Amino acid sequence: MHVLHHMSSINYKVGNEALIRVLDAASEHLCGLLEKQGRADGALRIAVIGGGCSGLQYKMDLVDGPRDRDILVSSNGVNVVIDPKSALFVSGSVLDWSDDLQQGGFKVSNPNALVTCSCGESFAAWNFAKPLTCWV
Repeated sequence: MHVLHHMSSINYKVGNEALIRVLDAASEHLCGLLEKQGRADGALRIAVIGGGCSGLQYKMDLVDGPRDRDILVSSNGVNVVIDPKSALFVSGSVLDWSDDLQQGGFKVSNPNALVTCSCGESFAAWNFAKPLTCWV
């Protein structure tokens, strides 16, 4: 269940691992990145944007915390923030980290992705794109 929180006039919801779950390797790498940037209490922002080979792609950034209307998920000792529209696409996903030389980095295993590209960074989802154009 999502609960609305107020953090210095920022309204956000708290979600759970049903939205996104962070695996050990991703958690360790994310903690290291946040500490390097002096954001030990920060978060990884995951957004889904138009583009990529299959129509949708992930955008990830390190941030200080949630923005208005975001959903904050604490998983495996780290925080992930997701905007409400992106949450429709990533629900049920798992975030992992790979040290592979060619395909390394954060990897999202997304049960909503019907089509994924060999690049591993783009996907298409079933019937989510059309309703989103009506939500503003």
